[in-house]
This record gives sequence, C-alpha cells and structure tokens, in this order.
Amino acid sequence: MIKATVLKDSTDSGNVIYRGIVMEGHAEYAEEGEDIICAAVSALALNFFNSVETFTEDEFEGGAGQENMQFEFRFTSEISPESKLLMNSLILGLRNIEKDYGKSYINVKYKEV
Repeated sequence: MIKATVLKDSTDSGNVIYRGIVMEGHAEYAEEGEDIICAAVSALALNFFNSVETFTEDEFEGGAGQENMQFEFRFTSEISPESKLLMNSLILGLRNIEKDYGKSYINVKYKEV
C-alpha cells in the first residue's frame, strides 16, 4: 500500500496550510512495471515537484527514491498562491485515486506539523 501523509499547519484563523507530503510504499495493484496506481501516483508527485520548481520561486526540500517508492517534499519558506494551488491539485489527484481504487492500495492521511 502507498501511504501518503500530507503535512499541514492550522492557523489561528482556522485555515489549513499544507506544508508538504511524504509518500512511501507500493500499491501492489499489479506486477511491477504494470501497476497503474503506482504509475499514476508517481506521475502526480513528480509533476508537482517539477511544477513548483519551474513555476514558483518557493523554497523547498525533498526528493524521490526508487527503493520504497519514497517521495518527500517540504516547503521551507513562505508558500505562494501558485504552490498552494499545485499542492491542492496533488492532494485532489491522490484522493481521487484512493476513492476510485480503495484504501488497500493508497491511503491519504493528514498530520499536523
């Protein structure tokens, strides 16, 4: 199962700010190389990373590893409206995969930081 943990921060006004995401594991929906869930999650994660890097000036740290399908991303400075939109889009995509294929393949949870 892919475990996706969205790192969030609640403000005094009750607004939620997403600070990053950590993902690990394999969906095990199909054989390696044919797993459409792993492929979809990887595409969403890498596109998010590249989009923040290309279209914003926001500072962040993170990377991806092949071993455990590991992906980590954390904003290290103020978050622009563009990055907020990109993060919301990533979460929407992950939640839709979870809804369509089930929590036995991908589980999205939130963690206060």
